[in-house]
Amino acid sequence: MTAGAAPSLTQSVTPVDAGAHVTAIGWLKGTVAFGLGDGGVVLAKDGETHRVEAHPDAGVLVGACDGERFVTGGDDGRVAVTGADGSTKTLAESKGAWIDALAVNAGGAFAYGVGKKVIARDDKGREKILEVPSTARGLAFAPKGYRLAISHYNGATLWFPNVEAKPEGLEWKGSHIDVTWSPDARFVVTSMQENALHGWRLIPDKGHMRMSGYPSKTRSFAWSGDGKWLATSGAEAAIIWPFESKEGPMGKAPRECGVRHAKVSRVAFHPNTYVLAVGYEDGCILLIRLTDASELLVRPAVKDSGITAMAWDKPGKRLAFGCEDGQAGVLTLPA
Repeated sequence: MTAGAAPSLTQSVTPVDAGAHVTAIGWLKGTVAFGLGDGGVVLAKDGETHRVEAHPDAGVLVGACDGERFVTGGDDGRVAVTGADGSTKTLAESKGAWIDALAVNAGGAFAYGVGKKVIARDDKGREKILEVPSTARGLAFAPKGYRLAISHYNGATLWFPNVEAKPEGLEWKGSHIDVTWSPDARFVVTSMQENALHGWRLIPDKGHMRMSGYPSKTRSFAWSGDGKWLATSGAEAAIIWPFESKEGPMGKAPRECGVRHAKVSRVAFHPNTYVLAVGYEDGCILLIRLTDASELLVRPAVKDSGITAMAWDKPGKRLAFGCEDGQAGVLTLPA
């Protein structure tokens, strides 16, 4: 089925005027938060929008959400938190720094990178600092527990901030950008400067996994809810790697879904079904069902309106998206 012939969900999208480049999206129960390149956060619920100045005179570089808090890092050196009620406050500050690496976990902890330093603060407010070998590029909390994966030059570091033990190093030459844990915490995967992904099989042996062949960098990845598939951007299709076996994807070909004449910029797996939202640099969004590769059109291509962020709400009823030109929207799946 081609995208042109795909049945359409476009009539189920409520447009949102975010007003600036959308950097990050988070769901605060029924409210969706759009973090913007001009420093604002737009909260949208039931067709109403409210703008909060989370980073006045600055820009949101990164955002993370745990369902209760929408946490943003800015080029003003601040980590801010915005609530569904429109409140905003500073969580942490590092003057003169750009906060572009950030992670939150459901227990109330958060972590951010400032150059080579990673600062982690637990739910009780206890702060720990770790210096990694080079600039911390990506941060991700393990699915359970208080443990961080940090990507940097020549590999990644695994760190328990509240344990005195030495952090664990995962080595692989090259520049590692973003980092993600598999939902079962068996694998850690990074995107690389050189149009490839690198993974480590933590159990049993820290074995290496190399996933290459991308025409450009991968800056978005998403796990299926059961951790059996990892979808990635960086090609003119969503590249989806199989992680069901103990070895991960080694020796197996990935699936390619949603092939179009435009690069995939964002991917977002539905939280509990094998449905993948795929956003493209030309502004198009497709929903693709993995079982039979059938496609539904959510948004047609829109000039200069490439997809820059996407997020499902927790029940998987709604998908929010944002674009480089400040357009945004919320798809509500038909019941």
